[in-house]
Amino acid sequence: MTPTYSQITLTTKPTAQLTYSFHPATPPTSPSPSSTLPQTLLIFINGLGLPQTSWTPLITNLLTTPPPTGLPALLTYDRYKQGQSPDPDPADLSAPDPAHGHDCLSVVHDLHQLLTQIVSEKLNAEVDEVQLILVSNSIGGAISRLYAQTYPGSVAGLMFLDSVLANSDFVSVYPDPDSPGFNAEDLPEGVSEGAIRDAREFMRRVFHPASGIMGTFEGLSRKNLPILLPESDGPALMGPGGRGPWVTVVGHEFERFEEEFEGMGGAPRILTRRYLNPYWERYNRGLVRITENGRGRGPIRAPGTGHFVQRDNPGWVAGEVRGLVERVLG
Repeated sequence: MTPTYSQITLTTKPTAQLTYSFHPATPPTSPSPSSTLPQTLLIFINGLGLPQTSWTPLITNLLTTPPPTGLPALLTYDRYKQGQSPDPDPADLSAPDPAHGHDCLSVVHDLHQLLTQIVSEKLNAEVDEVQLILVSNSIGGAISRLYAQTYPGSVAGLMFLDSVLANSDFVSVYPDPDSPGFNAEDLPEGVSEGAIRDAREFMRRVFHPASGIMGTFEGLSRKNLPILLPESDGPALMGPGGRGPWVTVVGHEFERFEEEFEGMGGAPRILTRRYLNPYWERYNRGLVRITENGRGRGPIRAPGTGHFVQRDNPGWVAGEVRGLVERVLG
């Protein structure tokens, strides 16, 4: 599939454009004439590292082999100053620090406005008449959760692909050598105090919500993200019909991520194995509980994947998306 990209101007921010791709729904193989399900829109929400084009192999797989329930209409988009949307967020132009010009709640409101206009134009409906399925990577996971919280009853399904650790400063993943109770002799074999200090400094420089460089090019500030989402397992989300949404939580393959993280200049593999991977796994276990019992699946480790799960194994992810769509539409 070669996506067709279009530009749109949000009525709430008329001085900048966003680039998006839309594909209409694929009908079910055995349509039920008695079905009263509302229209559904499946939205792919980017992380900070990859633009909307990263979803193309996954979407091609879905379109080639849609689930028997049919495939909802599909939407991808690049946020301001990301991928094919080169315009900055207009809010950043007057911000004291353009690198932290807007936050994830601002992104949520922009997404809602985008959906309002897309649903009206493409589906001939009001946005509150359409149920949503959100598939996200990295910080897209935080955006998805905040959207479902801000617009309760709208999101019927959520898939998190290596969700950002929204409540973490990332530095504290590793023990603090300067804390009163620190004892270097308690470190695992092969782990030195110097390696711990280096790992903490890398996290502070790259991933810390206030001082890290991630997100600054886009102008997306994460400073208040631990306040917006202080727990991985709450608050509980409400989907359509007063039920919790269907949730699938996917994490990276540990060994692949250890290699990937070391390769990008992060901590040596032994530190990722000892500290970061278990930390992330605990966070993902919490994410499964943001819906009601029986509607959460995972956490599942996607085979052969690092942090960019949809890039590394799009076929496997497509299978999980099909399953989520079937649960929502079934």
